[in-house]
Amino acid sequence: MVKIGNHTIGEFPLLLAPMEDVSDPPFRAVCKEKGADMMYTEFISAEGLIRDAAKSVQKLDIYDYERPIGIQIFGEKIESMREAAAIAEAAKPELIDINYGCPVKKVACKGAGAGILLDLPKMQTMTKEIVDRVSLPVTVKTRLGWDDSTIKIVEVAKRLQDVGIQALTIHGRTRKQMYKGEANWRFIAEVKNHPDIHIPIFGNGDVDSPEKALEYKNKYGVDGIMIGRGAIGNPWLFDQIKHYFKTGKKLAEPDINERVQITKKHLDFSVEWKGERKGIFEMRRHYTNYFRGIPNFKPYRTRLVECDNYALIIDTLDEIGSKFQNAYSFAE
Repeated sequence: MVKIGNHTIGEFPLLLAPMEDVSDPPFRAVCKEKGADMMYTEFISAEGLIRDAAKSVQKLDIYDYERPIGIQIFGEKIESMREAAAIAEAAKPELIDINYGCPVKKVACKGAGAGILLDLPKMQTMTKEIVDRVSLPVTVKTRLGWDDSTIKIVEVAKRLQDVGIQALTIHGRTRKQMYKGEANWRFIAEVKNHPDIHIPIFGNGDVDSPEKALEYKNKYGVDGIMIGRGAIGNPWLFDQIKHYFKTGKKLAEPDINERVQITKKHLDFSVEWKGERKGIFEMRRHYTNYFRGIPNFKPYRTRLVECDNYALIIDTLDEIGSKFQNAYSFAE
């Protein structure tokens, strides 16, 4: 069984990645229901927490049904990250996660996120300061390097392990790649199989099917897999992977009624957490993903994203359930 600190998170845990504007409590709720073993908040700005910025503070919201959960923070100033970690600890997650992987220009080019991969001594010092500041386990999510010429991921892992992190997730791309090209899991395996590395190593990147999850599990020997974009509009992926691991057979794709029901549940969580107006507005980014692949869906998508009345949205979802009964009949 894989443990982080005193927390056992499964024999081969499936983790939901921290994704900005995606991994909020409503999305985490449906992923947890569908088999995610551990989840993380959206990444939270250290400076925002210290300034008590409303958007950053709201991201600290966690619920008992989500546990175990980690709060992820990012920033370029060591002192700010120390204090942000303490603020995050007060929200009582199971662990604190440090983002050393975000490739977005406004983050990385300021020396935060993946930007710190250009300054490994600073990365090590910052991590040690955070580990020393909090009593919770500290973990890290990072990338292979800034670009192909700066891949030092084994050294990164050793440095981080030396200062006390208790698990490491590696996205198999460089910062320069952003989200393009294929993730290179060979480097992730190099870390996992290194004789000096003894903390859990989780792989991340391109896992979007049960077959690929099993292939990567067997081929690269990681302790677990973190899933990001593959779960958007597809929280069933976690259960599908677990079923495939256990039986070697694929679960049928969720039919239209199940898609409608999980969309309603996601909407209800969103309205409950953010209030009706904002909850409806922020749910709009998810409709296309939940009903991906349905032919001639555009008029219904338009209705869903333009409507600001909860009851009418529910009516539209019910109509979709009736209209597209055979939309997923091709599923295995």
